Amino acid sequence: MSGAGKKAVDVAFKAGKSIDWDGMAKLLVSEEARKEFATLRRAFDEVNNALQTKFSLEPEPIDWEYYRKGIGSRLVDMYKEAYDSIEIPKYVDTVTPQYKPKFEALLVELKEAEEKSLKESERLEKEIAEVQELKRKISTMTADEYFEKHPEVKKKFDDEIRNDNWGY
Repeated sequence: MSGAGKKAVDVAFKAGKSIDWDGMAKLLVSEEARKEFATLRRAFDEVNNALQTKFSLEPEPIDWEYYRKGIGSRLVDMYKEAYDSIEIPKYVDTVTPQYKPKFEALLVELKEAEEKSLKESERLEKEIAEVQELKRKISTMTADEYFEKHPEVKKKFDDEIRNDNWGY
């Protein structure tokens, strides 16, 4: 196997080992997200499997003597000479340096979005708790208790009364 091919297989194998698929799956909320995530994982596993099987195998050495017996040495020697003269060029990665900065920028953007999302989730959890508390207490709550928690509503009512605007 060529050095670049083996390196790609090793990187893909290590990447597959370091991904916490179960941890990421626990963070998904919607059914659509779970389906997309399952599709992504399946595609990753297929590519990783292809890299492991196709590119990790060394080619079988050619048994030139076997062919010399069946075909004749002159023709086989000609093919062997042509086969030995083939030089497979080394793969030079010119793509990764172009996309690595873009990928790093996306990772930073992802972290910012994650932080923003966590803050928003926290805010929504508090709001849900407040609404549930209000729902529990609303049947026994007085107007003054409600206005104490929601002064903007009290101000709106006071303005309507003061301006003689009764909503109709």
